[in-house]
Amino acid sequence: MKNLKATLIQSNLHWENRSENLRMFSEKIDAIKEETDLIILPEMFTTGFSMNCKALADSMSGETINWMKEKATQTKCVITGSFICEENGKYYNRLVWMQPDGNYQTYDKRHLFRMAEEDKYYVGGNEKIIVELNGWKICPLICYDLRFPVWSRNRMEVMSKELGVGGHLNSHDYDLLIYIANWPERRAHPWKTLLLARAIENQCYVVGLNRVGDDGNQIHYSGDSAVINAKGEVMSKTNANVENTETIELNFSGLYEFRTQFPVFLDADDFDLAPTRTKGE
Repeated sequence: MKNLKATLIQSNLHWENRSENLRMFSEKIDAIKEETDLIILPEMFTTGFSMNCKALADSMSGETINWMKEKATQTKCVITGSFICEENGKYYNRLVWMQPDGNYQTYDKRHLFRMAEEDKYYVGGNEKIIVELNGWKICPLICYDLRFPVWSRNRMEVMSKELGVGGHLNSHDYDLLIYIANWPERRAHPWKTLLLARAIENQCYVVGLNRVGDDGNQIHYSGDSAVINAKGEVMSKTNANVENTETIELNFSGLYEFRTQFPVFLDADDFDLAPTRTKGE
């Protein structure tokens, strides 16, 4: 299977200023010189992590969606990030998986960060999505979701206990787990630790894409964005506290080989979760 190239844009954000953030990310995307399949933007990339949803929300036919369609078509790759979305009088922290053909899937943040009263302003989602890109199965999640391993869990349908019969490759829900975030520096240690844990326990690649700089509430973000392989090894070179764009190539054969040689999922416990929607390209 073809390797996957993912581009992480670790950036500061202009507080509650959609037009300026879209202008900025247009410049950053236009400056990407390497070939890539996927461009990843932070959580609430048009505003920062704001509870001012009534004033800042955009619709599913608004400026943000149209911009994402334009940039995905221009770059011929998928673009993903979340924004404040209003729908039927309710507000969502909504991730959009925008494809070059203009089709898209959405995921509404499941776990709302009560310590910032996000749960008082936004409605939480109840379904994960699994999207496909170049044959890869990908699960995109948002920030606080990282703390909840059951929601993030990679399910494996094991057809046989004999290696080689069950088809380990196709038995996994996903191959790449993505977290986009506005995760403050004061909790950087849990961020970095949990990203490693999610990669190891789910035997998958993990991308954690976080913002940098200060927001309008004087909260500082260090970024600490990372790409981690299924062994828990950090592959990326992006430093903390700096804006940076980095493209990492993910190797599928290496992932498949590791899963086959070390099939811990054969001993995994079974459990039930809310429904998961599976969408193709």
